[in-house]
Amino acid sequence: MKALVTGANGFTGSHLVKALEQRGDTVVGLVRKSSNLDRLTHCNLQLVYGDISDRNALQTAMTGVDWVFHTAAYVELGLVDATKMERVNVEGTRAVLELAQAVGVSKLVYCSTIGVFGDTKGQVVDETFQRQQTDFSGAYDRTKYQAQQLVNQFAAQGLPVVSVLPSGIFGSDDPHFGPVLKQFLKGGLKVWAGGDRITGIVHVDDLVAAIILAAEKGKPGEQYIISAGELTTREMFEFISQQTGVPAPAEAPKPLVQFAGNLLDPIGRLFNWQPPLSRERVHYIYDRCVRVDATKARTELGWNPRSVPETLREIVR
Repeated sequence: MKALVTGANGFTGSHLVKALEQRGDTVVGLVRKSSNLDRLTHCNLQLVYGDISDRNALQTAMTGVDWVFHTAAYVELGLVDATKMERVNVEGTRAVLELAQAVGVSKLVYCSTIGVFGDTKGQVVDETFQRQQTDFSGAYDRTKYQAQQLVNQFAAQGLPVVSVLPSGIFGSDDPHFGPVLKQFLKGGLKVWAGGDRITGIVHVDDLVAAIILAAEKGKPGEQYIISAGELTTREMFEFISQQTGVPAPAEAPKPLVQFAGNLLDPIGRLFNWQPPLSRERVHYIYDRCVRVDATKARTELGWNPRSVPETLREIVR
């Protein structure tokens, strides 16, 4: 098989590239000229340079490919460039869909997010759930929802596209929780906010396995939630503490965290700085809860991920 991976240098994309190469597939990677390619060291893929909304670059990258894996995204909470985020997440996805339709790829797999379901208010939902939240929690929430709507529209028109909807993606090189974990393991994380926040977890390599299974077995137009399980942030730190002997961080007082978010948000906007806390981040910590059931991926795709404890143990190692 010949496959295109958009965002090939990213966290998920780079792991996908390596898994495809291990299978013996020929891989093309779409990356920006400014991209850091360290994650692709020792990989043998063909690189095509261009922005995700660059149709000429996409045309070149898709020529002769069987599968397209669209993992490129602008992922960030807090103070973001909403215009850029829409260009990448929405218009970039539109461009990928249109070019895939034009060249006639045999399968397109879109890496979405369980966030498209909106705040489920603690209810455990599956792929049949219809979003109840009428507003959006931020630009990322809005643009990923809009992108998923585009994917659904193209699927209805006959494009062989499948969506995978991962929960929190973890791995040793995770750019989001990884730095927090490293600080914790060094004994430098004394307090944490939102210990009761429930987090769905999937190891990045298990997500990659699900993405490839979706290309092989996924039915066009279908969505597959990808999550190995869930636990609270407090339970996560307590488990890692048991494995390492490093004391779990204390819970930061909620009023103090909310005050800090309200204070730092305007300062960050004024100085074009991403503060560790903002109003949006505080909202995600305390007010938004998305819980999911990944039974469909297990039964229809034959997906068999490692457990949450196994995932955490591997990351700590």
